[in-house]
Amino acid sequence: MIDKKDILKIKEQIASQFPAQKIILFGSQATGKADNRSDVDLLVISPIKGKRRNLMVEMNRALDSLNYAFDIVILTLEEFEVDRVIPGTIARYASQEGRVIYECP
Repeated sequence: MIDKKDILKIKEQIASQFPAQKIILFGSQATGKADNRSDVDLLVISPIKGKRRNLMVEMNRALDSLNYAFDIVILTLEEFEVDRVIPGTIARYASQEGRVIYECP
């Protein structure tokens, strides 16, 4: 299970290097059901539109020093607002069971 110190490092690394409006930790790490094989699921809300694969790769690289596998999803605020009310979407799951670990002031 991920500890508070590592959550703080995740928040600092992403928020300081990328245009993140909000970071939500979701999945087993957020619900307390993680084991030593669990990855870290992050939903990053960012104003970046279009293809975001390179941004996801860069975020994963920025988090390399932490010994976790990361699954990062990037959505715009508009996409998040639409998707969070649709059953079965990552945005819905993250908004219901996730933990906000960063929000732009």
